[in-house]
Parts: sequence; C-alpha cells; structure tokens
Amino acid sequence: MYTASSSVSAPPRPLRPIGAGGGPYLDPRATVPAPGIGRPRRAAGPGTPSLSGRLDLSGPQGAQLRMVIASVHRICPEFNPVQVLRRSGRSVLLVGSTGRATAVAKCLLDHSPEWSERFRHEIAAYRAFVRHRPPVRAPRLIAADPENCTLVIERMPGRVAALTRHPSEAPPRADLRAVLGAIARVNAWRPPTGLFDKPLDYAARITRFHELGLFTDRDLGDLQKLLHGLAHAGGRHGMRQFCHGDALLSNILLSPTGPVLVDWEHAGWYLPGYDLATLWTVLGDAPVARREISKLAQLAGPAARDAFLVNLMLVLTREIRTYETAVQRAMRDPGPARAGHDRPGALSPGEEQRLLLRRLHDDCAMARSAVRAAVGTR
Repeated sequence: MYTASSSVSAPPRPLRPIGAGGGPYLDPRATVPAPGIGRPRRAAGPGTPSLSGRLDLSGPQGAQLRMVIASVHRICPEFNPVQVLRRSGRSVLLVGSTGRATAVAKCLLDHSPEWSERFRHEIAAYRAFVRHRPPVRAPRLIAADPENCTLVIERMPGRVAALTRHPSEAPPRADLRAVLGAIARVNAWRPPTGLFDKPLDYAARITRFHELGLFTDRDLGDLQKLLHGLAHAGGRHGMRQFCHGDALLSNILLSPTGPVLVDWEHAGWYLPGYDLATLWTVLGDAPVARREISKLAQLAGPAARDAFLVNLMLVLTREIRTYETAVQRAMRDPGPARAGHDRPGALSPGEEQRLLLRRLHDDCAMARSAVRAAVGTR
C-alpha cells in the first residue's frame, strides 16, 4: 500500500481548501485586502512584509468585525488591525501591528463546546511554549483570552509549504526534507509533566466511527486487536508520542531560518506516526513522498508500523467524512462558478471534491488491506 499511488486517473487540479482551519493564515499571499481603519504601522525586521489595505466596517459583516476588533483590544489595546486574513463561519483572523511588530489576531465566532475547547487548547499550547519552547519555531504569544476565545500571536515570516490542504503537486524534495525534519523534532520532544496530558482516546474514536457506519465490524475488530498489541508493547503507559496533531503542509511555513509550525490546536499525545499519517493522507499526488513517509513510520519496527496504520485509518476516515459533507453541501448549493471554471475541461469545485473523495476511498481501501495483513502477522 505504501508504494502505490491513487488509482484515480485524472490530470492534477488545484483543490480548494474547505471550511475553516488549516492555515495558511500567516502567509503573506493569503491576505485579503479590504476597504476602513487607519494606516498600518511599519513592521520591524528584515523579510517581514509591509502591510497595506483597510478594513470594511460597513454592513452586517462590518458590525461583526467591529465586535471582533473590540474583543482583541480588550486584551491587546496596541493592536492596530489592517487586513482580514480569513473569515469563516467559525472564526475571523486579522493581521495588524503591535508597536513595530506584525501580529495575527484570531477570534472564535462559533462558541459551541467543541470549537471553544479546541480554541482554548490552542491558547494553552501557546502559553506552554512561553516557558517550554518546542524544538521547532512557533509563533510567540502576545495576548490571549480563553474565556472569550481571542488570541494574538506574532506573525511569522516565510512561505507556506502548500496553499491547499491536499496539494495537487508534490512538494520539492528540499521542502519535504525540511518538513519531515521539523516533524521528527516535534515527535521526539517530551514536554514537562502537566502539559498536554490529555491524549487522544483511540478506543472511543474507533467506536464512534463504527457507530457512524464509517468502520465495518471487521475494521472495528482489527483496529482493536492492533490497539491491544500496542498497549502491551508500550508498557504500563502505552506507546505515546508528542505530535502537532494537524501536520498539514498548509500549517508549515518555510523560512531561511527553518520551518515554522502554526495552528497548534490539536497538539498532544498520540500513537507514534500520527503526524506522518496526516502528511501521507494529503500527499496523494506525491507517491515518492509517500514512500519516504512510510519508511520513516516503520523504522522502529512492527509496533511503529501498527501504530502508523491505526493512525492512517483514523485520519483517512476523518478526511472522507469531511469531504463527503462538503460534496453534499456543494450539491445542495452549487453557488456561483469560481473564476477559471468557465474554461473548457475545467472542473467545478464540487467535481474537484468528488475526485478527491474517490482517491481518499482508494487510499482507505489500501490502508484497510494493510491493517488486515498486520493483524494476520500478530
């Protein structure tokens, strides 16, 4: 399964990112200038892009934006908003300045328990990094309000490793080496006791996917067998590895001084290989990169292989569920045609998502076969 590429034969197409989250909100090219508030202050430091543009504070969205800015000013009065980096139904991201430095403000709009918990976990991660720096570069915390789910961090220079969640082209080898090196350093890190002490509950996640009809009865039994073996292999505390938890290329900035990881809302303890499984999943158009990732995941032996396969099944199933929802939404409300889709032979956004969904199902079938083979060798 590791050396095979997707069986879907179609020319590579740029796949648009879906929903909220997943960067690249710190990349200069992701900014969306809009017409309102004063001039930006000059940013300090070489290589830091200058800011320009104004905010549109008119209409219903402008009223929402004013509330967001007021929330940011309560914790960081010196923040001078300049541009909207991203706006979704769940959050708003603004770029601006604090003194002579550029900063990013993130405010949650959807205060449901699930999203509030994620946001507070991200704040907790940045607070932990103030005293216990991770072995990779991460944005510095400037201000945070867990109660109102507002966060201000420094804006990091660099180019994003990929502009979409599932890039249609393989990353350059040098970029992939830099990304894998950064992930390896994160995975080898051991934060002090008391930080990130809530590991992913694999048994509960597998059971939930089974109840939703995403796993078959055999999937459930096979994954439970692998989990049982991993618990014994890892001793009293089981096998656990610190992971970023959302190691997408769109969450990694590449700069001359090294990779920068952003969006730490899923950081914590996982079975070994979770970050590698995430990268493998989104690199469906890069079979050579996938082979390299698979080799890295299996270096530590059969137990590491089994952990990687369990992670792969969970990540692929999550992606399938996400994109099935997106396809259903596109079918209900196609919306206006995106620029460029009026060209002969161009795919609509819904068709792009359906094509990606086919590839994800093929990948999941490969992972399922590998899981069954691994269970047979135990």
